[in-house]
Amino acid sequence: MAKHYIILIFFLLLISSFCKSDDQLTRTKPLTDHDILISKDGDFALGFFSPDSSNKSFYLGIWYHSIPGARTVVWVANRDDPITTPSSAKLAITNGSQMILSSSEGRNIWATTSNIATGGAEAYAVLLNTGNFVLRLPNTTDIWQSFDHPTDTILPTMKFWMNYKAQVIMRLVAWKGPDDPSSGDFSCSGDPSSPGLQWLIWHGTMAYARGTTLNGVSVTSSPYLSNASSVLYVTGVNLGDEFYFMLTVSNGLPLARVTLDYTGVLGFTSWNNHSSSWSVISENPKAPCDLYASCGPFSYCDLTGTAPKCQCLDGFEPNDFNFSRGCRRTLELKCDKQSRFVTLPRMKVPDKFLHIKNRSFDECTAECTGNCSCIAYAYANAGAATDSSRCLVWTGDLVDTGKTVNYGDNLYLRLTVDKKSSAIKIVLPIVACLLLLTCIALVCFCKYRGKRRKKEIEKKMMLEYFSTSNELEGEKTDFPFISFQDILWATNRFADSNLLGQGGFGKVYKGTLEGGNEVAVKRLSKGSGQGTLEFRNEVVLIAKLQHKNLVRLLGCCIHEDEKLLIYEYLPNKSLDAFLFDFGMARIFDANQNQANTIRVVGTYGYMSPEYVIGGAFSTKSDTYSFGVLLLEIVSGLKISSPQLIPNFSSLITYAWRLWDDKKATELVDSSVVDSCKIHEVLRCIHVGLLCVQDRPDDRPLMSSVMFALENESAVLPAPKQPVYFSPFNYKVGEARENMENSANPMSITTLEGR
Repeated sequence: MAKHYIILIFFLLLISSFCKSDDQLTRTKPLTDHDILISKDGDFALGFFSPDSSNKSFYLGIWYHSIPGARTVVWVANRDDPITTPSSAKLAITNGSQMILSSSEGRNIWATTSNIATGGAEAYAVLLNTGNFVLRLPNTTDIWQSFDHPTDTILPTMKFWMNYKAQVIMRLVAWKGPDDPSSGDFSCSGDPSSPGLQWLIWHGTMAYARGTTLNGVSVTSSPYLSNASSVLYVTGVNLGDEFYFMLTVSNGLPLARVTLDYTGVLGFTSWNNHSSSWSVISENPKAPCDLYASCGPFSYCDLTGTAPKCQCLDGFEPNDFNFSRGCRRTLELKCDKQSRFVTLPRMKVPDKFLHIKNRSFDECTAECTGNCSCIAYAYANAGAATDSSRCLVWTGDLVDTGKTVNYGDNLYLRLTVDKKSSAIKIVLPIVACLLLLTCIALVCFCKYRGKRRKKEIEKKMMLEYFSTSNELEGEKTDFPFISFQDILWATNRFADSNLLGQGGFGKVYKGTLEGGNEVAVKRLSKGSGQGTLEFRNEVVLIAKLQHKNLVRLLGCCIHEDEKLLIYEYLPNKSLDAFLFDFGMARIFDANQNQANTIRVVGTYGYMSPEYVIGGAFSTKSDTYSFGVLLLEIVSGLKISSPQLIPNFSSLITYAWRLWDDKKATELVDSSVVDSCKIHEVLRCIHVGLLCVQDRPDDRPLMSSVMFALENESAVLPAPKQPVYFSPFNYKVGEARENMENSANPMSITTLEGR
């Protein structure tokens, strides 16, 4: 077993002598065509490669080692001097601490340069985890690094310098083609004429595209991707005479880079592990109209829509149809004419500006308003102090302007004041307001007239409806009519939350009329049996009655099959627990003391026996109902709930039994027994039992009842034992078949003789 391990170790050592795969290069270990340096985390590799399959040209470069598929190169040393015979190439460190890429013939293909004194120390080179290839002294002093000499790619932690103090500008240069690393026609760098404010993509020596203007502050940061534990952003640092960009990726995010490709597009991309491809985060230029000055002067590239296009600035119109000559002013700007400034938000400000430092917003505005030649200005300030501000003014044509979606500056554009336009702008809103008010008034008037006309039609129909009533003959009654729509609005369309109660003739709802008056709306059901005559009588007669002890009728309504009565609402509900139904109100002629009805209408329990059985109705019928009511008040029990009194068929038989057994005090409601006078309560029970006697002749007149209640000295006869519904000499016939019950206290029947 030990023999096999010895053979394996010998084999690995043999391979390592032919192929280097560590991350360092020393003076004694040069790099040849078969060697490769790999960073410690395995993300990057350095070695010789051929960009195409012909293998005619080889280059020394750095690429992503951890990404599968085609090699993604991020740096090339000898991009403009390819190696034709890779076996003869070698990268070595000289005694002077310089790295030189040479051929077997001794020709130096590429070499590092540095002004740092080494002091005779022996340097070494290392490929860092960031992709930076560094020539370093033993004291960790860096003599040279690839990050200071980029080709077409910016990697995270790399400082892309625009050093104006030393007049050194770092530049990205694109490949000439997809498989040709040599220097192409496109490059990217800071704008020498605007230090620290903007960068440009160049096509040769001509501006090809321009980025947004920076605010000129010390540090700016633009986040692009983020999650709970990591972030990806671009930072700009201004050190006064020096300025640099840096791409930062925190732990947990994928690989990212900024690359200028051979087509002139500067792309910010990140590696997508799911699709095994590079995902685009942002690009510049974004559209054909985003190319430098492609829209012409005084126009801008509108990037807010789905299809970017050229547009004229406010106050300008196109010079031609394709915007090649830009736009012209609709009103000429002259110094002797009054001017104004319009604000254009989220703008990529134009090029060719004058940068004024350390100004407040008001001072920046004054710089432009006080200069007749100034046609626009922009201001930015990332802090409270004016030394972190940036004031830009323009005196010439506004070129290469754009409108963005989420970023940009406010551009203040100078325009001539159009007096006619100003007058129109003043008059037009006034006229529009007047027209709007007129239209609103007309609509309200038409709705009012329509509503009033509808009410008049309904009132006329109801007057015709009630004109057949006998009670109206020879009389002039003012009927309070209420529209159905007002009732719907008052009761919230008869909502269940407004329901007060219901009975045989329908339901009663609480409502609030316009003006705040609370009402009780009695909605008669279609199957209640209360017909036209009963409804008509109730409206006519109750409308005539005005008494403090009567609920007032406030209005009525007939709408299709609906019949509704509107009464005043009694909010205190002081007698709700005792007053359940007064039964049936009955109206007699002046010379009548009894009558018969075709139909029995009322509430069972309150109607007298002779009326229930035979339909006979007299003044003694009301006496019976009063007696029932009197017993209910004293006992606190309902005549309609005999199940509350065990072993008795009704409240009347129960009361009589207690009276006959000399236990009438047990009938008194327990809630009042301690606070009332017993002799008065017994008097009420005695009178109540006299009123509910079976035969009408045995009952007292209501005048006698009142006298008995007011005079305790009056002698009363003993009440007779009730024979509830005992046979009488009444004709039952059809009247019995038409008997109907109701729990509604507003039921009225029409007197019709047989």
